[in-house]
Amino acid sequence: MSAADTAPADDDALVAGFRAGDDRALRDAYARWGALVFRLALRSLGDRTDAEDVAQQVFISAWRGRAGFDPARSALGAWLVGITRHRIADAHEARARQRRLGDSLAAEAVASPPVQDDDLAERAMVAEELERLEPVPQRVMRLAFFDQLSHTEIAETLDLPVGTVKSHIRRSLMRMRTRWEVDDGAHRA
Repeated sequence: MSAADTAPADDDALVAGFRAGDDRALRDAYARWGALVFRLALRSLGDRTDAEDVAQQVFISAWRGRAGFDPARSALGAWLVGITRHRIADAHEARARQRRLGDSLAAEAVASPPVQDDDLAERAMVAEELERLEPVPQRVMRLAFFDQLSHTEIAETLDLPVGTVKSHIRRSLMRMRTRWEVDDGAHRA
């Protein structure tokens, strides 16, 4: 008997063992088609680590989904190649998502420059002045300055009329400005 005569019988035994959950059949399938799966992934992805990950995912997926494999519809090798194509597409999509996320973060970093020391000093001065306010105006100002809420959002958050929120902000800003002008005048003298 030649090798060609025994190949179909070997294929049938491999398929039967694979579908039955025989670990040896999985090892044999990997030994037989693992290099092909890896080469297809490497050719498409261009990265050895990504290709190794895809090859591992292919055989894990095939093993978990072996009950859905129908040898009447396709050969085991062809089925594995089909799974490989799907996993390669998933890897490309993951790369694209990662690229979009990176682009988004880069755009955000450009749009909001880092906080300067002057900004920190101003924020500290504002926080100090806010501590001097009564509780309700203090909460209104914190929501306006630090949480950057609109007048309407502050009114909804604190269950106050919008006019009251605006009045608290106006009076608080006037008090803070007066104190800063007094403090600034004392420093000049």
